[in-house]
Amino acid sequence: VKLVESGGGSVHPGGSLRLSCAASGFTFSRYGMTWYRQGPGKERDLVAAVGLSDSLTYYEDSVKGRFTISRDDVENTVYLRMNSLKPEDTAVYYCMTHLGDSDYWGQGTQVTVSS
Repeated sequence: VKLVESGGGSVHPGGSLRLSCAASGFTFSRYGMTWYRQGPGKERDLVAAVGLSDSLTYYEDSVKGRFTISRDDVENTVYLRMNSLKPEDTAVYYCMTHLGDSDYWGQGTQVTVSS
């Protein structure tokens, strides 16, 4: 199992980014996918999750209406579209999937929101 995030960067408040997580080594279409983030000095927290279709989603309260999670089962990729970014969204963003008894994580991608 391999998860590779990309798309992070530095933006001003109010800006947008789209994160991607390319998956391989498992049957992507059969598993839910999640995005977590870990801000400076903070715990790693769940941000968003998608089930086996884009109609099954979960968002942490602080990102509802601003972030959108989606998946492409042809490209084996999960996305996180982030709009109206705030300084408190600054974190390393990780994708994760749970297979069997194990959680698999990517290496993370840094998102920095500052003026």
